[in-house]
Amino acid sequence: MTTIKTIIFDLGGVLIDWNPDYVFKKVIPDPEWRNYFFEYVCPYSWNVEQDAGRTFKAATTLKVSEFPEWESEIRAYYDRWQEMLGGAVEPTRDVLKTLKDSNLYQILALTNWSHESFPIALERYDLLGWFDGIVVSGDEKTRKPFLPIYQTLLIRYAVEPTTAVFIDDSFPNVEAARSLGIHGIHFQSAAQLKLALNDLGVAV
Repeated sequence: MTTIKTIIFDLGGVLIDWNPDYVFKKVIPDPEWRNYFFEYVCPYSWNVEQDAGRTFKAATTLKVSEFPEWESEIRAYYDRWQEMLGGAVEPTRDVLKTLKDSNLYQILALTNWSHESFPIALERYDLLGWFDGIVVSGDEKTRKPFLPIYQTLLIRYAVEPTTAVFIDDSFPNVEAARSLGIHGIHFQSAAQLKLALNDLGVAV
């Protein structure tokens, strides 16, 4: 069995609860209009460009110019971004704590997150202080699932891919890691994560 030496976590959706609906159920109460907003006005494909380094100001200006009738809702996206943050995902946080306390592994994070808002997360979540290193897409001006950001992590923290496992709730992100020889776990729950780690010889 391969000996795992490095465990790499995604953050949002795995360890940290983030959901735009926390804001937009108030901003756009009608679910059909809210779905329209997220599908056509401010879709996921727009948001991830901020994760890759585009500024909130530039992103907002772009969308307001395209959809002036939605200006107040568009501006709410980043003006009220902090309200989209929930707490830590406690069952997964417990897994992370157990792994950290074991002192058996290098514990890293690889996250798609804007460089403008990540400092807020650092202040809010104590678990971010448990990592031996964090690679933030907004700082690197690229994002998952593009391979350069994985390669940056491997080089920066001297990680041998075959001795590492990457955990993410996005299947394309996991597949990208696997293409580089990293073991991948498509996260669905803390219980499922424990079983998958156990299969790799990581006791948790």
